[in-house]
Amino acid sequence: MDLRHLKYFLAVAEERHFGRAAERLNIVQPALSMQIKSLETELGGPLFIRTSRRVELTEAGKLLQAEAARTLEQMEHTRLAVERSIRGETGRVRIGFAGNAVFSGRLMQDVRSFHKAYPDAELICQELAPQLQREAIHNGTLDVGYMPDYYPDHDSAFVYQSVGQWGRVVVMSSDHKLAAKESLTIDMLAHEPLIMYSINDVDSHLDRQLQRLLGDSLNIAWRISSSLSVLAMAGAGLGIALVPAPLAQVAIPGVVYRLLDAPDLSANLMMVSRKHEPSAAVLAYLNHTRITALA
Repeated sequence: MDLRHLKYFLAVAEERHFGRAAERLNIVQPALSMQIKSLETELGGPLFIRTSRRVELTEAGKLLQAEAARTLEQMEHTRLAVERSIRGETGRVRIGFAGNAVFSGRLMQDVRSFHKAYPDAELICQELAPQLQREAIHNGTLDVGYMPDYYPDHDSAFVYQSVGQWGRVVVMSSDHKLAAKESLTIDMLAHEPLIMYSINDVDSHLDRQLQRLLGDSLNIAWRISSSLSVLAMAGAGLGIALVPAPLAQVAIPGVVYRLLDAPDLSANLMMVSRKHEPSAAVLAYLNHTRITALA
């Protein structure tokens, strides 16, 4: 018994007439009669009581009609569910992000737009340090990461897309000696204890740039994993920090932001994903964000 048999049977059961059922199915009546006879033989008994004008269902036929309708309805539901999954309309997208993805508004913009276009897809967002995002994407516990472009060499297993670029500002306590300045130059940072983002044992591109510009006067005093911690430590007077300009929107008592005259020290926000992504929902998210970014 296959789905075709069930469709043929239901047509006859609903029309109560082989000729009308055959016309509805766009097949000739003898072929339909043969298919119904084959089904009855397979099941071991009659499903219809045939008269010269119409057919009636036997008790077994009535039972099969109810079960067949449920089976075909479930199959249609399954077909639609699978098609939606293939299109990425359902499924799960796990997103990691660093602070500047939030403060710049880019994360919320992408998530809001995707949720509007794919309301049945599940979105899970988690704040993670950039290195942890890379590890999670690599081991399959995260799908997409929003992170600063710390790394001069990109992993060939990942796809990198630039989704934002900003200048940097210097954050410090309001009573710091440099707080009276409206803007700062790189030379003013010489020997100042710097609070830098933690990137484990990998030298960041920013580290290398600062080393080139400040030489022996570069003083990295702290490595911190989150933007909020960086701002808190700077506000506590434990050092100064270079942060992406969007963080200047965060108003914290005792914390001030000053412009940095160093256009070469720009901050790049990257969206990172797996090169060979198997999930249709994740691919839909990546494609949607790229399309909306170009709009």
